[in-house]
Amino acid sequence: MFDPEIDGLARAALDACRARGWRVAAAESCTGGLVAAALTAIAGSSDVVERAFVAYSNEAKADLLGVPPATIAAHGAVSAETAAAMATGATVRAPVDLAVSIAGVAGPGGGSAEKPVGLVILGLARRDGPCRTERHIFAGDRTAVRRAALLRALQLLQAEAQAG
Repeated sequence: MFDPEIDGLARAALDACRARGWRVAAAESCTGGLVAAALTAIAGSSDVVERAFVAYSNEAKADLLGVPPATIAAHGAVSAETAAAMATGATVRAPVDLAVSIAGVAGPGGGSAEKPVGLVILGLARRDGPCRTERHIFAGDRTAVRRAALLRALQLLQAEAQAG
């Protein structure tokens, strides 16, 4: 279903998390479940993948992940603050050790001077630990932006598990 690069990164992320005995969750907006799909495309992933949240609307971000509506109102759905709240919310609402979140403007419309098409913010949170975020502007059409976000999310999961 996925190309070899995505498949390889998903396997590597799973293996790294498995080696630590970690369970993971994904909290996705603009990728619409691609991280969860890539991870669960690998046979045996159920010992690592606990669950995924597709929180596309602002209401879903609040309902499913506990993102404060005030955070979205003040900073927007595509912001470091919202991505951090999404990842942290996943660790609070699921029995996981690690969660990755993705919020972005995949296009082709919806961009602005402040938040252009291709802007993606990823969050990475560990249970009872700090959350960090990354801001990227990925080039290309909607498919390319979503693919780039997926690849980076898998890389973040793998790197965090390897770093411990």
